[in-house]
Amino acid sequence: MTRRTVLITGAGSGIGRALAVEADRHGHRVILVGRRPEPLAQTATGLRDARVLTADVTTVKGRAAIAAAATEARLDILINNAGVVPSGALNVLEDGDIAATLALNVAAPIALTRDLLGPLTASRGQVVNVGSVFGDIAFPYFAAYSASKFALRGFSDALRRELAPRGIAVTYLAPRATQTQAAQGFARLVGPMAMALDTPEAVAAHAWRAIATRQREQLPASRERLFVAIQRLRPSIVDRVLIRLARDPTVIAAARGSLSRP
Repeated sequence: MTRRTVLITGAGSGIGRALAVEADRHGHRVILVGRRPEPLAQTATGLRDARVLTADVTTVKGRAAIAAAATEARLDILINNAGVVPSGALNVLEDGDIAATLALNVAAPIALTRDLLGPLTASRGQVVNVGSVFGDIAFPYFAAYSASKFALRGFSDALRRELAPRGIAVTYLAPRATQTQAAQGFARLVGPMAMALDTPEAVAAHAWRAIATRQREQLPASRERLFVAIQRLRPSIVDRVLIRLARDPTVIAAARGSLSRP
């Protein structure tokens, strides 16, 4: 892959920051997008060619600023990474929690991709949507989050077919749980649910192989790949395992004490 211009949302921390570092390592220029300037400036430190753009992808004004920057820079790759990870029992989620999750995890990447179709068509570029294994395997106590990632996976599939005639590739990334600030919100569930967490750097390095080759999707190089295959072929097996987990008193207690809001 030759030198490209890569725009990354949620670039101030976690997977977004690691993806920016990885893009820089491959010689690409990056546009770092996020709501807070300080974390974005920290990400930009040490990068060779980075532009910081403070913007909220959930607003019309924020997306307009992003579109202007993308058009000026001749965008090649859009990475829809910004997201939240609400957790806890469904009955404690408020309307605002649900709305905020869908606004950032689903509506924002759809709207931003729409707004950037012009520069992406001009460059025959690529849309990369950062989903989750939870977008294939719906986990108890992550109902709203799983729903949002299922939606993002469906959007990616439909978009891939719609944009193929324009020469635009669509890549859906599905990492497993990652050691980010968002993970702190469900930290009490990690042990009881036997969750394995990857580092953002490992996720980004693995992801970039799929981005560079314009793959349709990428699953973790771990046991979760097998679990996703079982989910798609024999979902009843996964049902039994996760229902048993949802009934575990330790998991129930952890879920009650680990409400994480957007």
